[in-house]
Amino acid sequence: MVNLSILISSSEVSGPGGLFDINATLPLVAIQFVLLMVILNVILYSPLLSIIAERKEYILNKLAKASTILAKANELTAEYEQELDSVRKAAQLEITNSQKIHKEILEIELNISQKYIDNLLDTITKDLFDKKNTALNSLDEIVQSLCLEVETRLSI
Repeated sequence: MVNLSILISSSEVSGPGGLFDINATLPLVAIQFVLLMVILNVILYSPLLSIIAERKEYILNKLAKASTILAKANELTAEYEQELDSVRKAAQLEITNSQKIHKEILEIELNISQKYIDNLLDTITKDLFDKKNTALNSLDEIVQSLCLEVETRLSI
């Protein structure tokens, strides 16, 4: 506490030159401040602001180009997807038609084969029937001749 009172008593200044002494230095400091602001504005801030503006314009241009390219890419994607869908539909239709044609061809070939097999079976059946008739006729003749022979031998 004692040190604080010594400090307060020593900080008292008698006369001019206190904490807020307004004399010729205040306008001089204000002029220096304004002059420094003008110099910094001309030397540092103006070129820096122009570079920032150019960079902003460059970025906006690139963003605009990127958005147009993206829009064009989206259009091409939509166009190619539509074309792909139409090609898929055409391919599916072609596959269906091809299956239908092959099914019809298979049915025609099956019908032809069935007719050929039926004709072959008919001719084989007729041939067997003819052979059976021939064999029965020849057996009948043989039996008749054997009967005659047996009768002739019995009659003797």
